[in-house]
Amino acid sequence: MSDIEILEQIERYLNGEMTRQERAAFEILRNENAEVNEKVSEHKHFTNLIKQYGERLELEKRLDAIHNEIDVEALEDELKIHPSFIVRLWRNHHSKISVAASIAIFSVLVTLFYTGYLTNRDRDLQLLGRKVDNIEKVISKLGRPAHINPGNLSGTGFAISSNGCILTDYHVVGNADTVLVQSVDGKSYRAKVVYTDPQIDIAVLKINDTSFKTLGILPYAFKNAETDIGESVFTLGYPRDAMVLGPGFVTANSGYQDDSTSYQMSILCNPGNSGGPLIDNKGNIIGIVDSKQTTLSGAAFALKSSYVIKAIQSIPADSLNAPLNLNTKNVLANLSRPQQIKKLQNYVFMISLYKQ
Repeated sequence: MSDIEILEQIERYLNGEMTRQERAAFEILRNENAEVNEKVSEHKHFTNLIKQYGERLELEKRLDAIHNEIDVEALEDELKIHPSFIVRLWRNHHSKISVAASIAIFSVLVTLFYTGYLTNRDRDLQLLGRKVDNIEKVISKLGRPAHINPGNLSGTGFAISSNGCILTDYHVVGNADTVLVQSVDGKSYRAKVVYTDPQIDIAVLKINDTSFKTLGILPYAFKNAETDIGESVFTLGYPRDAMVLGPGFVTANSGYQDDSTSYQMSILCNPGNSGGPLIDNKGNIIGIVDSKQTTLSGAAFALKSSYVIKAIQSIPADSLNAPLNLNTKNVLANLSRPQQIKKLQNYVFMISLYKQ
């Protein structure tokens, strides 16, 4: 079958134009042919981006039309000259102020989209980075100097080498100026983002703090094969300042909207779990937690480890000081869950972002 014929089949498959027999045959082809399956995922991603772009253009036109009707400069001047009449002005102009605020929020969302923060994400999905209230920014706006610059987002990451390479989600770190990673014993280290892949939402950090010592040999390995539906799994992460265990099981071998690169799982995940490892009973890393579906209680998703392995293997050699060789030996297989966690906890980190 030629590339054009395959593309036509993918179009019909995604548009729901196939008969039941044709769809069943095509799904068998996807399962047996990794290249075809990857083309389906890429085409779905591409068409979603086109749709989102079209919707964004339409929304921009509508907001521009509204903005043209607002005399923003006059409103700003009115607020500055008559601060004692703020309540009266709000009563008279609250609709205009609300529209202006909406335009500002939209501008922020567009920026997030083009930096990859919202790439290929649906409104029904909640990314699991944990937002932290930035009180000092509010204080500085009130005319008082800010003395500290606390983190405004946090998540989880885990070691993929003994010398301080840490894997997390791209949406956790984004384009942060400074990243700190904190170990389970409370020690914090500066880290640098050395590689990102926004399309599949992963990032690799490297601890570059002189106080950091080697972690020693990692006790776990990445599992390249598929994990069966119903298998028990768990994750470790930082939805709060202390490490939290999230037990559960795999409920589907595809993610949101039949994404074949992800698992769906029934597991307790909250903001802050993003970037945490998804681990099977034998202590193998089978994925990395990235999102949950807000309209379906208990449904969370994790990028499959096979795709993580491919991404790590494709990191340019000049991005790291030394080649990154993933550990292939797992020493957790015959341990109880509490024993596994005791060994794992030293390799799972809280990640905090700081803006200059």
